[in-house]
Amino acid sequence: MTFMLRCTKRHDKGRVDMLHVSNDLSTRRVIGFACNQGFVLFLFYMGFNRSLSLGSMTFERAELFSLLVFMVIGFALLKIVSRKVCDLLLSRPFLYIYAVVMVVGALGWTDSITVFELPVLGIFLGLTESFLLMAWGRAFGAIEKDQSIPEVFVGSLVAALICLICGCVAIPGIMYVLRVLPLISAILVTVPSSSDAPTAPSASLSSLQPGSDTILLSLKILVGTFLFGISAGIMQTFDTDPGTATMPSYPVALLLFGAFLAGGLSLLLSDGFGRGAALNKLYRVTIFMITIGFLLVPLPEFALSVLPGDSIVLAGYLSLTVVLIALFLIIALITSSDVAASFSRGFMALYGGEAVGVLIANGIDCAQTGDSSPYTFVAIAGVLVLFSYVFLFTERDFDDLSRMVTDTNSFDAACEKIAREGGLSRRETEILPYVLKGRTSECIAGELCISKSTVDTHLRRIYAKVDVHSRQELIDLSEREQLR
Repeated sequence: MTFMLRCTKRHDKGRVDMLHVSNDLSTRRVIGFACNQGFVLFLFYMGFNRSLSLGSMTFERAELFSLLVFMVIGFALLKIVSRKVCDLLLSRPFLYIYAVVMVVGALGWTDSITVFELPVLGIFLGLTESFLLMAWGRAFGAIEKDQSIPEVFVGSLVAALICLICGCVAIPGIMYVLRVLPLISAILVTVPSSSDAPTAPSASLSSLQPGSDTILLSLKILVGTFLFGISAGIMQTFDTDPGTATMPSYPVALLLFGAFLAGGLSLLLSDGFGRGAALNKLYRVTIFMITIGFLLVPLPEFALSVLPGDSIVLAGYLSLTVVLIALFLIIALITSSDVAASFSRGFMALYGGEAVGVLIANGIDCAQTGDSSPYTFVAIAGVLVLFSYVFLFTERDFDDLSRMVTDTNSFDAACEKIAREGGLSRRETEILPYVLKGRTSECIAGELCISKSTVDTHLRRIYAKVDVHSRQELIDLSEREQLR
């Protein structure tokens, strides 16, 4: 079963190419990712502020801090181990084990916590969730971005609806539905389908080193994500007392979040998935939502008569997280890196920032006197968001991102067309992008661990199949294809 979506692909340079692209969104991946995201929403926003007494100090949101720290540890662990070990940790049997452990941990979720329970909580729910999220990174990496990005949006929308229904419908025990979501997620991320069948490797920039501009842009996105995470961590600790609900008005936040996702999906369908223009618009909307929420937080009487400010801020952060996931997928494309690795770096920055934000909020809370304004939290969180938007990850960066994606897509499309029409073999298709990027035979041989003579033999066969006589003619052919 698939969702059938159609979009119109537009091109610059004054012309519109009415090329209709059919995107088959896998119901399995959408529902599976929705279950994963719904469980995260439940853990972060639909529980209680479990504080920890440390002498004269009360450390608030101790359960959130433990989850975040162990999630970062999980992402870091999967980055430093060998590929073979990583494959083992993300294999089907282990994912099932993680899901069972997560369900056990969620069923044992209590309103209080001790210092000895913190690491247990982190391992049972945080560490395992990071592994499952990495598995979803691999699942999205196996498909085209025209599918993965809308599936992230639709899956997140379904997650918001699941949490909204479970949180608002007065049925005894309905919240237990959220506690077993990891089982469904683990099953659906590993069940094979025809759409996941291996395909011939497409010509791409795989293994080609990204340029300095691309590396700088990727770094700016990660630093911006880290600062956004700090701001989110501060606000998640703000305005909640130990033992009370972490976000009493979360239904409003989920409604706003769902409205954003529905509008965002419509925008992506109309503007196309392959470029950054639509994400740029969505990024600005999320910043606008967060800013409006910050302005309403210090005015509780007015805000409560319209919309709770903290709910608007939360909706903005949730929306921003989905935009960031889409950016992680795009960064993997333009840097020619593994999507799972891109997910790992991105979520390490996001959740690491949130953990730091929880620490900062607790530090401010301890340092405040009785006459201190509680809105110091809001001021710091707002400054971090403003700094990230105005100085760090700006409109120009999104324009650069859009250009890089367009260039990468054009190059990949040219490689694919040349390989398809020329009937190139698997190895010839693998060599083609290196040749078109001007790599020498010695360099290609070193990258692919084959001999120079083997590269030259494949190169002569490529010339014959596509009817050219030299490297330059092959490069000229590629450039003509990119301009079409």
